[in-house]
Amino acid sequence: MKVRIHVSLKPGVLDPQGRAVHHALDGLGFEGVQDVRIGRLVEMEVADSTTDEALDEMCSRLLANTVIENYRIEKVDA
Repeated sequence: MKVRIHVSLKPGVLDPQGRAVHHALDGLGFEGVQDVRIGRLVEMEVADSTTDEALDEMCSRLLANTVIENYRIEKVDA
């Protein structure tokens, strides 16, 4: 089974990388961009028997810093 884990900063957490991208877009003349937040995507192939609880534990223990980040698990149809 293919799984995608979307990790993003929680609202209110400063995002210097997003700020830099926003500034660069503005400098390139792109108007109307009001905010940029940078996250990451983790794609994994796991056994079909992998439980939702196991995926959640992988995220909370390793893949995301739950103090400052949120995550969303997406199972992808093959």
